[in-house]
Amino acid sequence: MTHGGPAESLLRSLGIAKPAEIDVEAIAWSVGAKVREGKLESCEARIIGYKDRAIITVRQGGDPRRKRFSIAHELGHWTHHRGHSSICRASEIGNPGVANQVERQADRFAADLLMPRYLFEPSVAGHRRPSFEALDALASEYSTSRIATAMRCVDIAAWPIMLVCHNAAGRRWFKRSELVPERWFPRADLDPSSPSMAVLFGDLDRSRPQIIAADAWFDRRDASGYRVTEQSVKALGGEMLTLLAFNDPKMLS
Repeated sequence: MTHGGPAESLLRSLGIAKPAEIDVEAIAWSVGAKVREGKLESCEARIIGYKDRAIITVRQGGDPRRKRFSIAHELGHWTHHRGHSSICRASEIGNPGVANQVERQADRFAADLLMPRYLFEPSVAGHRRPSFEALDALASEYSTSRIATAMRCVDIAAWPIMLVCHNAAGRRWFKRSELVPERWFPRADLDPSSPSMAVLFGDLDRSRPQIIAADAWFDRRDASGYRVTEQSVKALGGEMLTLLAFNDPKMLS
């Protein structure tokens, strides 16, 4: 098996050499799964299969990038969990906070399929530094959502970054690149000095990247001696997503 697992092996077998060629419905057809849209009341997508054939149903309408990820997610179930029907709620697809290992495995397959490492890494290398502007450009190139693209950058350790999600009550989840040591564990609350306060509680949709003392984000005694670059954007459901970039090599040693 080539590096990147079954999703990347499938893409290579189909001769896919650039992001625009990743047609998820055609890829689904190539492995015996037909995609259709339908009125789904209680779920985002589902797959029902028998022997080597399956039907993937995705909710009518909605965001096309979300639909692509849902189809790829169901293909993950077809690859890893064949023999079991799968009905996936919206909250279970592409949600970093989901603990269900089956759904997380399907999400990993979807990320590998839509943003394969052999294409995605060179694309990331074309951007000088991590920012939501860079993430949005990558999301446009790969027809993926901002959050899925950001999570992919973390998973492949493209940059030394951390993603932190907040709502008004505090931190909901976070995810760090393997380039960032585990000792950097973000605070549960948002520091009042953080420029991100205007995004979470104000009218600002996006902050600009700003260098800030690391103790605004980390409780460690030595954090005040370091700096991180912080940028935040509004997310769905009153949440905020923050990108923290670790630019000081001493923080990474």
